[in-house]
Amino acid sequence: MTDIELIIFDCDGVLVDSEIIAAEVEAALLTEAGYPISTEEMAERFAGMTWQNTLLAVEKDASIPLSASLLSKQQAVLEARIDADLKIVDGVKAALSQIRLRKCVCSNSTSERLDKMLTMVGIKAVFGKNIFSARDLGPDRVKPKPDIFLHGAAQMGVAPEAVLVVEDSVHGVHAARAAGMRVIGFTGASHSYPSHADALTEAGAETVISRMTALPATIEALSEWSGSLSA
Repeated sequence: MTDIELIIFDCDGVLVDSEIIAAEVEAALLTEAGYPISTEEMAERFAGMTWQNTLLAVEKDASIPLSASLLSKQQAVLEARIDADLKIVDGVKAALSQIRLRKCVCSNSTSERLDKMLTMVGIKAVFGKNIFSARDLGPDRVKPKPDIFLHGAAQMGVAPEAVLVVEDSVHGVHAARAAGMRVIGFTGASHSYPSHADALTEAGAETVISRMTALPATIEALSEWSGSLSA
């Protein structure tokens, strides 16, 4: 097994506590549109997916047409909520300061939103230019497809097998595993649900942590295990 050279972070629900905001906004919009769904169910089923793909999945599941205006309405409401309520995930700054390996961000959020959120919580400088959006690759290349993770690794000059991804969603874990990368699951943000850790493990996460303060030691342990197998 190859040694770990790069840590790729998802953003929403890993670095910033935004998945709960999105789940609340989107659950309210879908319920209002005739598809009753709770915030918890929204997080469990659709965390890590784009809003457009969520709407397509709901239309297929319920056989009900959803207005195209929901796309723009969600964006406006979500942006306002992010401005008012976004917080960093507890322990992120301390964890980032302790991790000496190279780092980047790979997310389904737009480049504009990533810039905004990471700037708001004061960690954009940690990643510099190494912040990558799947939306920039094309509308059909978002997670759970592996494209953004492969792109991020290529931009950083690291082979997929030398990458460790930190992900909070089943769709994100699937994407990372499809890219041939190892994954740490994370359940420490506000949108977590009772079976979250089990779902991430079943999706392919090598281990799951519930506190960001545990990340540096977990990376070190996985690095040592990797090294012992490759020796």
